[in-house]
Amino acid sequence: HGNDNDDAKAPSSSPETVYYEGCPGCAMERKKENSTGTPYKEFFYVGVTTLASALPISALFPFLYFMIQDMHVAKNEEDIGVYAGLLGASYMIGRCFASLFWGVVADRIGRKPIIAFSMFSVVIFNTLFGLSEKYWMAIATRMLLGSLNGMLAPIKVS
Repeated sequence: HGNDNDDAKAPSSSPETVYYEGCPGCAMERKKENSTGTPYKEFFYVGVTTLASALPISALFPFLYFMIQDMHVAKNEEDIGVYAGLLGASYMIGRCFASLFWGVVADRIGRKPIIAFSMFSVVIFNTLFGLSEKYWMAIATRMLLGSLNGMLAPIKVS
């Protein structure tokens, strides 16, 4: 018979983590492994980006009635709600048609460029919407704002 120590196992060493060059998941795992504490900077970036994504959705509703009234689109006062509703919904219509596209593009080129482009488009098209004097321009800028704003899904995945 053999030695009683044959059944004893050598202390197991944990396998070393392998990181691949150019792998975004590996880079994030390496960053998490090296960091200690709460990532306040990342929380700030996600908060600002989420706010920039949510503001165009609801920020216009307090003054939308007066904007439609000043454009003189509605024939009578009862029709202002219809025009305001169409204008408010145009953002989500644009977002609905372009969301799959932005998901595919974010998978191919990464989330950061999509988020940066979306924040840039929010600034430009929100400003153009605020400066619009015609109803068609307001509808067009809101729809473009929705279709070029592809940051909500990449932020939720981050």
